[in-house]
Amino acid sequence: MAAYVIADVEVTDGALFEEYRKLVPATVESFGGRYIVRGGASEVVEGNQTPHRTVIIEFPTFEQAKAWHASDEYANPKQMRIDSTNSNVMIVDGV
Repeated sequence: MAAYVIADVEVTDGALFEEYRKLVPATVESFGGRYIVRGGASEVVEGNQTPHRTVIIEFPTFEQAKAWHASDEYANPKQMRIDSTNSNVMIVDGV
């Protein structure tokens, strides 16, 4: 069953975040992932959440999503994201 990494990202250092964006796609692909949403317009239609930059990445399984997030390949880019954003990231099972 597919799983999704869902992130809400508020960029605080644009230059470092751009470097992160260049490095991440290859790591996602190496774990069988693909971007479903990568930024773009959003609108809250219920509730009071304030979204920033929404990213959704689909992986073939929950385990592959977790393996990507914990991987050596993603470790350096992940630290770049942590250093250049305020972000919330979760992994969820699909249906």
